[in-house]
Amino acid sequence: MDAAVDASTSQFELNEEQRAIQEMAQAFAADRVAPNALDWDRRRHFPADVIREAGPLGLGGIYVRDDVGGSALGRLDAVLIFEALSHADPAFSSFISIHNMVASMIDRFGNDEQRQRFLPKLTSMEWLASYCLTEPGSGSDAAALKTRAVKSGGDYILNGAKQFISGAGDSDVYAVMVRTGADGPKGISTIIVPRDAPGLSFGANEHKMGWHMQSTRQVIFEDCKVPAENLLSGEGAGFGIAMAGLDGGRLNIAACSLGGAQSALDKALSYTAERKAFGSKINQFQALQFRLADMETELQAARIFLYAAASKLDRKAPDAGKWSAMAKRFVTDTGFDVANDALQLLGGYGYLHDYGIEKLVRDLRVHQILEGTNEIMRVIIARALIGR
Repeated sequence: MDAAVDASTSQFELNEEQRAIQEMAQAFAADRVAPNALDWDRRRHFPADVIREAGPLGLGGIYVRDDVGGSALGRLDAVLIFEALSHADPAFSSFISIHNMVASMIDRFGNDEQRQRFLPKLTSMEWLASYCLTEPGSGSDAAALKTRAVKSGGDYILNGAKQFISGAGDSDVYAVMVRTGADGPKGISTIIVPRDAPGLSFGANEHKMGWHMQSTRQVIFEDCKVPAENLLSGEGAGFGIAMAGLDGGRLNIAACSLGGAQSALDKALSYTAERKAFGSKINQFQALQFRLADMETELQAARIFLYAAASKLDRKAPDAGKWSAMAKRFVTDTGFDVANDALQLLGGYGYLHDYGIEKLVRDLRVHQILEGTNEIMRVIIARALIGR
């Protein structure tokens, strides 16, 4: 990445290990992801082989305990990793984030047998994981989910469907929020569903605006039989489990916006230094210089905000949830705006696939929707302010 990234991170006094983590992720992204990102996007190809290469680097269980192969890193470490990966491809980085969300849920809420059964293969990325909360009729109102699991002997029988699930059909393990009790959040449980569970199927791959390298399908349960031993933390604990992962997930997706926007700015800087109009390089025109100055300022503000929020989550600060929501809202909005401005600076070339910026604009747009829409982030922030 450029010197601006290094300059801003120094304000947080990254230690030698954190810098090594950042450099490792940058090197992997530059070598294995960036050269392929446009091709994956064009072909709508899910690069499971390259994703699995991240496992031996410790990226399959970034904040999972080390007794099951995890890296036992902090949330600021994770932000540095996802920012670096997304500089090469935000869609690739975002899938790694989703996988880590599932691994961390099992690490935090699973019993020892579950941790030993699932996590070594997840942290190594021999198995890939997907997170299943959203349904066709319940998005922001997650507590209204309808997918039901009924106990039958030593199994649960699941019926229902999940919507907009990244990696569906390609992942090996699914963390599924189901209703085992009455309506509302207290009736929700979490079950780990293997890909080969009887009665599990997948819808068609959705045609999306962005994130083309990720498959996105419905996950469908029709009398799907899952061993009861796959239930995490007992019946009724599921809503808390689902929500517990979201603060970190929001920071991760913000980091993915940050890295993608930095890539767009870097591309715009290179282009404007070469492109000539009216006898001068276009980066010599003051109006364009002002646009670049604003983009840099806004990205650095977003970066500092994000790192501060990640540090709060690492310290378990009482207001970490509010800061995570604020960072998610601010950084994803800023990231999209910067990428969109970069496209404008390239003019017609910005609209062409081969220049890479139109892909970044498409990929970053969804970050303002997932992990809780930015409107829901405002609700969380407002409630924290007024004491609810």
